[in-house]
Amino acid sequence: MEKFLRILGIVLIIMIVITYNNISIGASISDLQDQQSSVSDKIEEQEQKLEEINTEKSETLTSVEQLSSQISSYESEIEQLNEQIASLENQIKEAQEQIAKDEEQYKKDQEALNERLVTIYENGETSYLDVLLSSSSLTDFISGYYIVSELTAYDTEMLEKLEEEKQKIENEKNQMEANQEEVKTAKEAQQSKQEELKVAKAEKEKYFSELTEEEQKTQETIEELEETNKDIDKQIEAAQAAIEAAKKAAASKPNKGSGSSSSVPSGTPGSSQSSSGFIWPVNTQYRVTTGWYYSSGSLHGAVDFSGSGISGSPAYAVADGYVVTSTAVTDGHGNYTSYGNYVLIAHYNGLYTLYAHLSSRSVSTGQTVSQGQVIGAVGSTGNSSGPHLHFEVRTSPGKYANRVNPLNYLP
Repeated sequence: MEKFLRILGIVLIIMIVITYNNISIGASISDLQDQQSSVSDKIEEQEQKLEEINTEKSETLTSVEQLSSQISSYESEIEQLNEQIASLENQIKEAQEQIAKDEEQYKKDQEALNERLVTIYENGETSYLDVLLSSSSLTDFISGYYIVSELTAYDTEMLEKLEEEKQKIENEKNQMEANQEEVKTAKEAQQSKQEELKVAKAEKEKYFSELTEEEQKTQETIEELEETNKDIDKQIEAAQAAIEAAKKAAASKPNKGSGSSSSVPSGTPGSSQSSSGFIWPVNTQYRVTTGWYYSSGSLHGAVDFSGSGISGSPAYAVADGYVVTSTAVTDGHGNYTSYGNYVLIAHYNGLYTLYAHLSSRSVSTGQTVSQGQVIGAVGSTGNSSGPHLHFEVRTSPGKYANRVNPLNYLP
């Protein structure tokens, strides 16, 4: 019996230990699960914060881009108002000079008429009866009658002329006053736009400081290109007549169109043409490495071609065309900026292409080129991080705002 009780006691002790251990293990697992859940919550919280940060960056970049566009719009409107004011002020100056001339002529004609009226008054009015009675013959009468008629007609014409001159001067003064009022309105609008521009620039600076270094660099590149393209837009306008003349000349030649009239020279990227009549602007071993958008999501507005050995390789005209400009963008110290060496070509199908960051240019402004012709060598001039061809396609009239995705026009 004693032995049995001893065994029973040992069994009870073992059961108590096992039960306690199970409780402890269960408690430990529960604690670990709670800790794991807590960590998961913290991870989720951090991921959410990271997402918010990325969203905020994206929104900040979007705000900068929107403000940049707004600033560009304000600057364009101010430039138009300046041109309008200059034109109106020129019209006012011309009107003042014309009014002075017309008033001088009016004064002379008025004096001539006054002298004529004084003479008539002093000599008395000559009537047709006086002419008849003083005439010695019918011939004398007819001559005298003609003279009197001519004098009467002259007096009438003079009065009418004076009235017309007076009305002309009055109209010129009214127009000048209207122009002066328009200048006043334009100057008020200009001042208002200047204030809006100032506010937009200050707001943009605030947002710009919040961008990452990469985003800032991308934005600076975009703005630099936009500034360059304002000058290019003016060059296009100036060359418009020459472009149209080149199009007509090309159309008059047989088989001339958007593509080439002859076989593509050897060494060029093949004879394959897109539906737009374009060929590849570099040798086909080089591919697009930067697309229509930058990696940051900002609009690139072009595509970049690069690859091993591209430095110094030829850049080709994608189709026949007229060279609108072939130049280099430099700062005041002669250093390349923005596009660096670049060429802009107007094609006969209404499209334009731009080739930038060239190490050298093989064509000149005003020159006509054939499809596949070498227009320069690929390089890294201007705002470039390495050798590549920056390639743009633009629809008519070829301005910066007319950029389209080049991949939609290439083979």
